[in-house]
Amino acid sequence: MFSVIGCGFKIDNSLSFDQQSEYVWQVPNGFPIPLVPADNPMTDNKVELGRQLFYDSRLSGDGSVSCAFCHQPSLAFTDGRSRAVGIQGNIHPRSAMSLANVAYNATLGWDDPSLTRLEDQMLIPLYNTQPPEMGAAGREAEILSRLKKDRDLRLLFHRAFPDDKYPVTMRNVIFALASFERTLISGNSPYDRWAYGADPDALNKDQRAGARLFFSKRLNCFRCHAGFNFSGPVKYTGSELPEARFHNTALYNEDGNGAYPRPNTGLHRHTGQGGDMGKFRAPTLRNIALTAPYMHDGSIPTLEAVLDHYAAGGRSRFNPQIVRFNSNTDPLMTGFKLSPVEKRQLIAFLNALTDQIFIQQALEQEVLNP
Repeated sequence: MFSVIGCGFKIDNSLSFDQQSEYVWQVPNGFPIPLVPADNPMTDNKVELGRQLFYDSRLSGDGSVSCAFCHQPSLAFTDGRSRAVGIQGNIHPRSAMSLANVAYNATLGWDDPSLTRLEDQMLIPLYNTQPPEMGAAGREAEILSRLKKDRDLRLLFHRAFPDDKYPVTMRNVIFALASFERTLISGNSPYDRWAYGADPDALNKDQRAGARLFFSKRLNCFRCHAGFNFSGPVKYTGSELPEARFHNTALYNEDGNGAYPRPNTGLHRHTGQGGDMGKFRAPTLRNIALTAPYMHDGSIPTLEAVLDHYAAGGRSRFNPQIVRFNSNTDPLMTGFKLSPVEKRQLIAFLNALTDQIFIQQALEQEVLNP
């Protein structure tokens, strides 16, 4: 018996294959219910299967890596690397994003406006070949054969998909993983207890001062890292589908005209439009103290350095006499002055977004690799 992070449900092992217990969300104060696609409804058994598969390296082509290899619970489901590493040491061009509150993201990944469902996003790490990540392409039968040999896992598949005569399929692997990832809800940080839990002592003096700076018009941090998830647009049950938003934060300007190094050209990678050069999605700031290094390519090592980047208005403006200002840069990237005291306070506030309860529960529910 166990409770999944953010959901509080329990598995009843006495249920027959054709029974599915009612799924009950238990979201933190101030959080809406995640939006769930009609073709993949949440069930307790499906989430449990997804949890087991998430930590199972047998899902990769050569059996060497699991989803958790790049999304480690102790690091808020990131990996601590500048760029993710797949099978046989293949290095991905971008860093592994946190999965905390991924259920609410309007778009998934760093720069693809078409990825709006976890079920579709799952295809990329599984089947991507440039570079290979989990290396499942062309080895599906081999992967499923490994899973079928595990009696306990077969039982979980039958419980999760009771209407399927032969439930051990890649489709069902993907649907179960997506269901599990929707339960990774983080909303019990000191900030949450202060903002939503009516605990005036949850933040200390520096953290409260940092919150005022974060939400100030002088710094405008909240304009891109907005709402309960401190991110870009979100979706949830009852919401309208939001328009995707991507930002060029002047991280690079290789040619004086705002070029980013390939293949990390951001939204431009998908649209080919010059105005989309360097535009990436604003990730959640929840648990940000645990997810270094930062930016899409892990090129900024610390939170202090991130603040320096934004205070300077981005790298493209470090030497305006030599490097022409990039017109594609987000208009909010105007720079600001930050005193040493203010910098300390803002860092203190960002640290207050760490949800130790979420991390501890994730570690307790981690599955040892089979």
